[in-house]
Amino acid sequence: VYNQLLKMAGKSMLEQIGEIERERLEYKEYIEQWIHEIKTPITAMKLLCENHRMDWTKELLLELEKTNRFTEQALYYARSEHTEKDYSVREMALSQVVHGAIADNKYLLLQSGMRLEVEEMQDTVYSDEKWVRFILNQLIANAVKYRTKQPVLRISTHKQQDQVVLVVEDNGIGIAASDLPRIFEKGFTGQNGRLIQQSTGIGLYLCKRLCEKLGIGITAESSEHGTAISLSFQINCLIHEVQS
Repeated sequence: VYNQLLKMAGKSMLEQIGEIERERLEYKEYIEQWIHEIKTPITAMKLLCENHRMDWTKELLLELEKTNRFTEQALYYARSEHTEKDYSVREMALSQVVHGAIADNKYLLLQSGMRLEVEEMQDTVYSDEKWVRFILNQLIANAVKYRTKQPVLRISTHKQQDQVVLVVEDNGIGIAASDLPRIFEKGFTGQNGRLIQQSTGIGLYLCKRLCEKLGIGITAESSEHGTAISLSFQINCLIHEVQS
């Protein structure tokens, strides 16, 4: 009798786990479908504003840019558990990805008065362009959010041993030393996030999670003079030898 009861309890538990997994999958699929659907009116509104330029359309385009960024954040959050089903690793030029991310945030950068200093980049790496562009979008948005009165955003690259390092650096208010070790934790906003009250603690968490999936190193340095986030791409020596 005891053995039979254990079997029945085990079967019930497995059925409950299966039901929860099905519900999670259905919810994830619904979120992804909703996001794809909402992108259509966002794109339509953006085109309408760009084709009928007025003073107020600039403000609307800025808000649409923010809406699109939050929508992308929700999509990548939903997919971050199984990135291997969505990414495509190919050779990509870092300059192209960087300029694409700047274009994604052009109204945000203009409205904030952010001065850009983008170094000429010749490096190519192997990664997923769409995912890296999303990561850069999050870093640019953070630089704007925590800016100073005369904001500057510098983007540069350098080689470090067998890696190409892409650095996104600002002259913003910086991150408190006590908060720095926790900035990639889910939901962590820190002292500045509580002051500005616009932080969700999701952006950098997603950046870290996606970097781990893609094999990209991500580190942060900060002081009262600003913050620098470094993305380290491994150079595949074998591929480069074959190409040369």
